[in-house]
Amino acid sequence: MVISMPAPADPPHRFPETSWGLVGRAGQPLTPEGQKALATLCELYWYPVYAFVRRRGAPAEEAQDLTQGFFARLLEKNDLATADQERGRFRSWLIACVKHYVANERERARAQKRGGDAALRGFDADGAERRYQAEPAHVLTPEALYERRFALTLLERTLAALQDQYAQAGQARLFDALKGRLSGAVEERPHKEVAEALGMRVEAVKTATSRLYDRYERLLREEVARTVARVEDVDEELRSLLLSLSGEPVSDDDPRGPGRNGG
Repeated sequence: MVISMPAPADPPHRFPETSWGLVGRAGQPLTPEGQKALATLCELYWYPVYAFVRRRGAPAEEAQDLTQGFFARLLEKNDLATADQERGRFRSWLIACVKHYVANERERARAQKRGGDAALRGFDADGAERRYQAEPAHVLTPEALYERRFALTLLERTLAALQDQYAQAGQARLFDALKGRLSGAVEERPHKEVAEALGMRVEAVKTATSRLYDRYERLLREEVARTVARVEDVDEELRSLLLSLSGEPVSDDDPRGPGRNGG
């Protein structure tokens, strides 16, 4: 019997918390909300920071120590409580802090272990280096690589959120059959082949594909909205992220770049 599978129900509309909103919460690390905000920020930024430090020439072990030490210092000194939204995108503020930290640390004995008992939760040193070794061989500045990895992190989070929604709706097979159309990483399966495999009509598969694109775009915009201060900045930020993925450098002075209200 040929059936048409309904699309997952849309979640209630919400405007996601921005990075600066998370920063405000993370500046109160003794509260449950602050701990959760810290975990989210670390998840978003630990690998982009690691990739930045590696691309600046630090060996893997040193980059691991510096990355963990940097985040440990953020917690120890509670620097997030003093972060100023008026200074622009949060990730621009963060990378400026990283540069300052690395410069100071390299003046000290490199044999000293960074991070100590405050090692970054969720930091996978071996996994980080494997990911870095898989980075494109073409020349990217440390800053450009940092921006690129941040953009890819948002895309990964978007895809994972979309997969969860389809799984919760009992449509994991449909998602697995169509997800290659989002990334282009694998050859797209013809609609007819997908329809036969899932017992659907071809037109139903085409409709499901269109809905997949729509839901992905919506979730991506929500992820991007987490990183800017105002909803009006989402489109500009999307353009900036796409530029970073293209490999074209975007500087703070570039009108397409960090601007004043981003995350």
